Amino acid sequence: MAYHENLRKMDVIVLIAPLLLLGIASWIDLKTREIPDLFCVSLLLIGFTAAVFGWAGIRWWMVLTGLAVGFTVGFLLFRFAELGGGDAKVIIGVGAVLGPVGIWFFLFWMALFGGVLALVARSRGQRDYAYGPALLLGYIGYLVFPADLFSTIKELMTY
Repeated sequence: MAYHENLRKMDVIVLIAPLLLLGIASWIDLKTREIPDLFCVSLLLIGFTAAVFGWAGIRWWMVLTGLAVGFTVGFLLFRFAELGGGDAKVIIGVGAVLGPVGIWFFLFWMALFGGVLALVARSRGQRDYAYGPALLLGYIGYLVFPADLFSTIKELMTY
């Protein structure tokens, strides 16, 4: 029973660690308009480590296909939609953590919040804005729906 409880706690950590990384990356993006490669590499390490230990049900094929989806979408957004290179690399890292299904939920929420940020920037007369907050809010959207992380945390606290 104790092994199962530790496994569940690691599942939560695997989902919370990217949240912290994206929060810091968002703050840096707001200050400098750049997201260092360290954040993409850290997200990749989380995905690969989770696959090695089987945390959060993550398997190798999930990491690799999520990475491929993240790379494809990130590259296309970088190439054709003027998304920054750091933002595109973060999408790749998130893909490695969330896998081929979760990345689509993340991208949905990211696009939704990115659109809101674009409207706010336009209302202020800005043509360009930091996209890091949209990445962070997109990940939070994924955690709330469909991951329902907060119910999992509440359940773990009742042990």
